[in-house]
Amino acid sequence: MDPFDSSDSLEGPSKTAAKNADAPVPWSRFSAWLECVCVVTFDLELGQAIELVYPHDVKLTEKEKTSICYLSFPDSYSGCLGDTQFSFRLRQSVGRSSSWFGHEDAYNRDAPVTLQKEQAHFHGYVYFRQVKDASVKRGYFQKSLVVVSRLPFGNLFHSLLQVIAPEYFEKQEPCLETVCNEIDQWPAPVPGQTLNLPVMGVVMQVQIPPKVETLGGSPVKQPQTENLLPAPTVLPSVHELDLFKCFQSVLIHMQMLWELMLLGEPVVVMAPSPTVSSETVLALVSAIAPLRYFGDYRPYFTIHDSEFKEYTTRTQAPPNVILGVTNPFFIKTFQCWPHIIRLGDLKMSGDLPKQVKVKKLAKLKTLDTKTGIYTAYKTFLHKDKAFIKRLLKGIQKKRPSEVLSAFLRRHLMEQTESFILPLERYLESLMPPQRSVSPWKTPPQIRSFSQDEFMKTLEQAGPQLTLKGDWTGLYRRFFRSPNFDGWYRLRHREMSQKVECLHLEAICAASVLSCMEKRDRNPSFVLHRRKETLHVQNSMRDLLTWNNDKSEVEIVDLILKLREKLMRARKHQLPVKEELLERLEQSIQTIISSLPEDLQTLLQRQ
Repeated sequence: MDPFDSSDSLEGPSKTAAKNADAPVPWSRFSAWLECVCVVTFDLELGQAIELVYPHDVKLTEKEKTSICYLSFPDSYSGCLGDTQFSFRLRQSVGRSSSWFGHEDAYNRDAPVTLQKEQAHFHGYVYFRQVKDASVKRGYFQKSLVVVSRLPFGNLFHSLLQVIAPEYFEKQEPCLETVCNEIDQWPAPVPGQTLNLPVMGVVMQVQIPPKVETLGGSPVKQPQTENLLPAPTVLPSVHELDLFKCFQSVLIHMQMLWELMLLGEPVVVMAPSPTVSSETVLALVSAIAPLRYFGDYRPYFTIHDSEFKEYTTRTQAPPNVILGVTNPFFIKTFQCWPHIIRLGDLKMSGDLPKQVKVKKLAKLKTLDTKTGIYTAYKTFLHKDKAFIKRLLKGIQKKRPSEVLSAFLRRHLMEQTESFILPLERYLESLMPPQRSVSPWKTPPQIRSFSQDEFMKTLEQAGPQLTLKGDWTGLYRRFFRSPNFDGWYRLRHREMSQKVECLHLEAICAASVLSCMEKRDRNPSFVLHRRKETLHVQNSMRDLLTWNNDKSEVEIVDLILKLREKLMRARKHQLPVKEELLERLEQSIQTIISSLPEDLQTLLQRQ
């Protein structure tokens, strides 16, 4: 068995931002935040058309441009007059890649999984204006300013559009060029740091939550040294929605909606406007945080979308996707879908928002279908009546929307964490014991996930909430969902990296011993150093001793594999101390120096 082979090697090559890492990359700071900014207008002959894309050299495919055009305008049924803001999510064209985004993006390494950059989709944030204008043949000025990004920062980018869009509609392209140049001076999006983002005389201050996030979100930390003029506008969150506002007509059904999201069920949200549609879909996706929603979701979807046929075919079961729509035509199109949420204008019943009812799918027939949740789904867990009572009491006492939203978010997060905790505990049991990691053996394997074995652990380590119901049935259904598949793949990769780190630390520790023992033969000194070395057994042989009785071919093979491990550790930025890696490099050089000159020359060139 090869002592330095790893069956859990990390996936995928990393793409560099430029051929020369030291050379400045044009628009690199801009690209860390945005893909591009587009202006979409209405042309009497062409319909929706892209009037301008900035930066000018950004590479969008024709399919992407067409999709952006259609997704940037509300359909005629919405009747949006004045200014309207909403969001969409767009599938990236097959084979397309970004010049600045790679599999091992530093931002993604430090960001929560729910806020990571997307590799296969773009997020679009729209500011649409439709006002009467006698100078236009159609009688209306219709134009959208669209920010396209891989980051799911709805709050930040809608706030940005509120600053720049009104100004752009007055001053046109020169204004947009100035804005893009300002964004190109922004600091990198680093999770956990307070960032000041100046644009058009306004400074937006944000903090992207770090990977380990406390319940209820991370408050923005005020900088200690900067005295900014003008005073910054502090955004409480780059991404969080007002959940109470989004869910106020379906509050008594939150348990059902949470389960539908957890299980990745196909859901259609039919709303009166693209704003309500997109906010509701995004709120649904966030309902299972900190678990990432791994299915597809489209905050705003139209009949012109390139995936329209794919999602509306009746020859196969509906895909695991959440669609937000506004066109009544979809009522007929999506009659075969299992879960449809029909929303309307908010109505009050006394002091409380009127709650929609759960209805049978068979009643979903006409274009004037009433509001309701059309589904035959039966929840696995019972409603949390105490939670609903507290929430409704808060509404009656006229608590601020942000307070009710925080209460709702905390409840959903705690329920998700309670569901995930037994799975996390079971995964920990699949990890090999740390003492089994040796520098002289292949890294030990992670045990396979067994659903039946996990189910047996629920008796002692089941969900800790008082919520009653069929937890076992819910887990079994979850195992068939895209969310389990995505969660397990991600966690298995993280565990593989951990085993890789432990193995590399053991190798580094062995090399440290070899260097120290060659430098100082004092037995007490060596013993002291041995105690400080990570994961090294008392019987461990050091690297130099190992190569004494090996052939040159075996030694060269060892050197190449050690170098590969070093390169992989740095390339994937594994959490191994740089000091250990440097000492391992020194040990490799020591071994190379013991070889004949021709081999030394060959290895130094590689």
